[in-house]
Amino acid sequence: MSLPQEIIRAKRDGLALSEAEIAEFIAGLTSGDVSEGQAAAFAMAVFFRGMTLDERVALTRAMTRSGATLDWSGAKLSGPIVDKHSTGGVGDNVSLMLAPMLAACGAFVPMISGRGLGHTGGTLDKLDSIPGYVSQPDLALFSRVVKEAACAIIGQTADLAPADRRLYAIRDVTATVESVALITASILSKKLAAGLQGLVMDVKTGSGAFMPTLDASRELATSIATVASGAGLPTVSLITDMNEPLARAAGNAVEIRNAVDYLTGAKRDPRLHRVTLALGAELLALARLATGVEAGRVALQHALDSGAAAERFERMVSGLGGPKDFLKHAHAVLPRASVLVDAMPERRGFVAAIDVRSVGLAVVELGGGRARAFDTIDPSVGLTGLTPIGAEVGPDAPLAQVHARNADQAEAAARRLRAAYSLSDEPPVLADPVIARIAGAA
Repeated sequence: MSLPQEIIRAKRDGLALSEAEIAEFIAGLTSGDVSEGQAAAFAMAVFFRGMTLDERVALTRAMTRSGATLDWSGAKLSGPIVDKHSTGGVGDNVSLMLAPMLAACGAFVPMISGRGLGHTGGTLDKLDSIPGYVSQPDLALFSRVVKEAACAIIGQTADLAPADRRLYAIRDVTATVESVALITASILSKKLAAGLQGLVMDVKTGSGAFMPTLDASRELATSIATVASGAGLPTVSLITDMNEPLARAAGNAVEIRNAVDYLTGAKRDPRLHRVTLALGAELLALARLATGVEAGRVALQHALDSGAAAERFERMVSGLGGPKDFLKHAHAVLPRASVLVDAMPERRGFVAAIDVRSVGLAVVELGGGRARAFDTIDPSVGLTGLTPIGAEVGPDAPLAQVHARNADQAEAAARRLRAAYSLSDEPPVLADPVIARIAGAA
């Protein structure tokens, strides 16, 4: 047995830790034998010294084993168990549509998602705007809905990867969140605990991303794909653009409405559709539910066009406590803000660039996100009609519509949006939102 301080000392001095040392430290973290001070020192040592591939795999496995792991072998599911995860962004509601699309293509999707962090929206906060939806059920209900609907989107339960929950809380207050090794283990420990057989990772890059530079995004995408494969979970990472909001809505209830419109075919934002199909096609090919990526795209499009994906989404919502006929009545039952104001541009022009982080902060300041962990979210506020890069704005074409609780908050958000949008006299060249693909070792 190694003392926690000796493990910390070894990492502080740049030595590689053994699998046994990492397992001992994480076991102590879970039991409480490792103090918060020791956990913070460990996180800081990893932040500065990094971890080898073997150390990252060992840390991921140890954190996975710190709690319950889901075993689907007894469920006799008829297809592979897969998931998608994103590093988060603004208007990134891909999970809401992709989980039921994959389910309609023969996959089973036990998706464990998170809440909003900083300027980025959280899938759980969006789902909480659906009346009755239980976003943190017990494992029995979670398993039942996965079997019946083939998809369920919930939050991390107390049973899954508890070491990650404790370590993340410490990282959050010790300026060590950005460690690629710790991010990798945090994400993958929860995915491995869910009993997955395939994963696609969406790593954002750009002004609204957690990793704003392409180099940093590539480092994280490579780490996740490589470590996941090393831990026995076949994974593909895609690097996608977050230099503009992915959907034309940002908030909670407004993004659920956007997802309903997408699933029913009422309206599909082109960039959102491109990224959703790209991620899903990779996963269908990885899980051998499609002969290749292009066949995966065709299958996903058919799941949308046939209504099968929408039906799976509605089955998931009702299974987790929401309305049984949610898609039909979504626009009526979802909460609405009392004030709706157009955010007008300062002049006519084409959108050349967007400070996406600032757009996300506008939603937070409206009450749609958290400035502090214990803040209550207003599900009704947000932004819709967000103008994409390349579109023309002017006196007859606003930057967005602001959904607010009062006129003062609406005007403050409109001012922030004007500052976030850069205009030009000529339309810019548009780029593909899917930037790179990184696969783990076979």
